[in-house]
Amino acid sequence: MRNTHPVRKVLIASANPLFGKGLQQIYRQRFEAVEFLLTSTMDETLIQLERWQPDLVIVDYDDKTIHREEFLSHFITGQRSMQVMLVSLRESGAVVVYDRKTLTPAQADEWLSDFQSHPPSKRSQTMKGNARHLFIAGGLVIVATALAYFALLGINPLPAQASTQAQAIDRLFNAHFFMIALLFSLITVFIGYSLFAFRSKPGMEDQPGANMKGNNTLEIIWTLIPLATVLVFSFFGARNLAETRMVDSQAMEVKVIARQWDWVFEYPAYGIKSNELYLPVNRQVLLKLTSLDVIHSFWVPEFRVKQDALPGENLVKELRITPIKEGRYTVMCAELCGGAHANMNRPVVVVSKQEFDAWVSSKVNAATADPVERGKRWAELSGCLSCHSVDGSKLVGPTWKGAYGHEVELADGSKVLADETYLYASIVDPASQLVKGYPNSMPANYADQLSDEQIRDIIEYIKSLK
Repeated sequence: MRNTHPVRKVLIASANPLFGKGLQQIYRQRFEAVEFLLTSTMDETLIQLERWQPDLVIVDYDDKTIHREEFLSHFITGQRSMQVMLVSLRESGAVVVYDRKTLTPAQADEWLSDFQSHPPSKRSQTMKGNARHLFIAGGLVIVATALAYFALLGINPLPAQASTQAQAIDRLFNAHFFMIALLFSLITVFIGYSLFAFRSKPGMEDQPGANMKGNNTLEIIWTLIPLATVLVFSFFGARNLAETRMVDSQAMEVKVIARQWDWVFEYPAYGIKSNELYLPVNRQVLLKLTSLDVIHSFWVPEFRVKQDALPGENLVKELRITPIKEGRYTVMCAELCGGAHANMNRPVVVVSKQEFDAWVSSKVNAATADPVERGKRWAELSGCLSCHSVDGSKLVGPTWKGAYGHEVELADGSKVLADETYLYASIVDPASQLVKGYPNSMPANYADQLSDEQIRDIIEYIKSLK
């Protein structure tokens, strides 16, 4: 008993008449509701594709007059649903269907049965023009974006906001957090919703999916929106950068001197030096940064802004900070600068104006006649204690505790007595007498940085460390 089906149109493209007639005979033996059309040239085939609009096209894979690449290119760029089969008699009747799967003759026979038995897929008709899915997915994106954004704010990944510059930068951070939440939601929601809403329904497992092609409108939209987003963020970034560099004519100047691996802060208006950065709250500070050796980078996370410190008198960099929150913070080096880079930290103390004035007075009045105390101060300000311990522990350089008056073994195997002459030479020319087991990492410019009296004071301080 034969099944009744709508008439299907089959176009056979081959210059070999036996190929076309043989396929017609085989097909008619199985199906009755079929209408055939034979073409023998490429031009004729392309014309009939548009004019006759067949449901199935069978192409002679071995026929050189039918240019397979040109035909498939025309097929791919077409608008209507169609099934294509490439048949090769030379390869034992192997068949290649439009999804580029190679089938045996038996598999091809089964595929032809499916073509006759099933009408065209309804998936594309159910998906096209269905705005309901878009509204549902859009609503889920909004909800997911809000949840992700407030979760990021709740985690609070940023340190305390302790300067006016931090306020401007955090506004930009919050905008980035929103974009992170939005992009995360767009990707995960649409993937998850598609897996759920457009999964194969019962009874549709064997039906081919919708034939999708490019959408120029969509491509233009998803190009323009990211471009506009980048331009908007560029504008806000430039505006916030200008805000962090606003000049206050009443700013207090502080010279920041970086060296391996320490910081020294000079206050020209008061004539004092310190290894702690004391700042009055709610007053802008102009930091002028320089380095005595390699590139360093001044960074206090609570202030957000950072600036490199470069070696060279003509490469002084400036950084403006207005502290707004009293407290103790830490300046660290944000540029890899050597072995003790991780320990290049110094306290930053933000206090009230009254406390700052009291601190300045204590520093100004701290001059003493005791050379040991003076030597300790010069050692702290010169960064000596970053490499030499005073408690016997091993750092980058030899400990100062108990060094004076003891015999020292040098890198060349010789031994010397650590007297005043040796200590003086080790400060002004450290490479001349290296202690065994320690690298030659001490700067050789202390003779230019320290006066002879200051070096003598440091030696007195070392002598006191029994």
